[in-house]
Amino acid sequence: MKILAINWQDIKNPFGGGAEVHFHEIFKRIAKKGHSVDLFCCSHPDLPDEEIIDGIRVVRKGKRSVFNFIVPVYIKKLFDINSYNIIIDDINKIPFYTPFYVKKPILAIVHHLFKKSIFQQTNFLAASYVYFSELLIGRVYKKIPFTVVSRSTKEELIREGIPEKNIKIIYNCVDHKIYNPGDGKKENNLIGYLGRIKKYKRIDILINAMLIVKKSVPEVKLLILGGGDYLPVLKKMVKEKGLVKNIEFLGYADYKLKVEILRKCELVVNPSSKEGWGLTVIESNACGTPVIASNVPGLKDSVVDGETGYLFKFGNVFELADKIITTLKNKPLLKQLSENAIKWSQKFNWDDSADEMLTLIEKNL
Repeated sequence: MKILAINWQDIKNPFGGGAEVHFHEIFKRIAKKGHSVDLFCCSHPDLPDEEIIDGIRVVRKGKRSVFNFIVPVYIKKLFDINSYNIIIDDINKIPFYTPFYVKKPILAIVHHLFKKSIFQQTNFLAASYVYFSELLIGRVYKKIPFTVVSRSTKEELIREGIPEKNIKIIYNCVDHKIYNPGDGKKENNLIGYLGRIKKYKRIDILINAMLIVKKSVPEVKLLILGGGDYLPVLKKMVKEKGLVKNIEFLGYADYKLKVEILRKCELVVNPSSKEGWGLTVIESNACGTPVIASNVPGLKDSVVDGETGYLFKFGNVFELADKIITTLKNKPLLKQLSENAIKWSQKFNWDDSADEMLTLIEKNL
């Protein structure tokens, strides 16, 4: 079987995130089963126009700013050269509207819709473009089968007019050979944040909570891993609030450093305004680290409140601080949450998700 996928980025693109990990982990396994998988995505100055990564042929063309406009032209060229059986339309922010120009079977992947949260990420003009582009999904993709990563995203698509029977949940997972507790040793009162440094991730909420936490747990330390355009704002904020000794920015982390930090942290916090699922939640859990997260779509699916961590009302700095303090001061509770988190993470395996994806693809040929 020959599969062509479209996504804005690939696994090596520094602008990538959980969506790219999800695609790569699933489709490298499908490629390993003997199927041909090509990924068409935007170019990057530090990456070649074409390469093979874990059995996936990655073709990079066009700048990120105009990629969606060149997709129809290049897709036709790729179809003229290759006899693809199906196209995977990985929808992220701006849809590619493949039902308008692709005659072969289509399977769409959605992590979450941005809706109004996009206005926290970019300027008004660009945000409006994304916002109104998403409004067309329900009409353009109405007859297309979808896979989503959480129940929250499934409910979003149903509200947009996609029939429930056309939507299947295929979860984000974790590679347990990489993400595991190791020796199980934790560093006292160490907290972590892992992810892109974007405005909508609302790391400022966590920084403000740290002011309160510090009063009860003076030795508390927060490590922030990740890169992004909001980093200078947060660094300035930390300095102005006198939290330089309590908060450290480590920048972009490869998986080795990421795993090392996750294993050492007693808690990971995700204060984001919205997620598709929250891949770092399950990665943290697999390393034996409970997560405190906003009670928002995606995160409320990946965090089992009171068992693998806690949910707090989005934006409520005082509730977040209280949950951090209460948990850090109760080591037996931390131990129980850690054990629960490990068990919960073991339900999510990339091999299983790849098998489910392949079955769905074959069903829709």
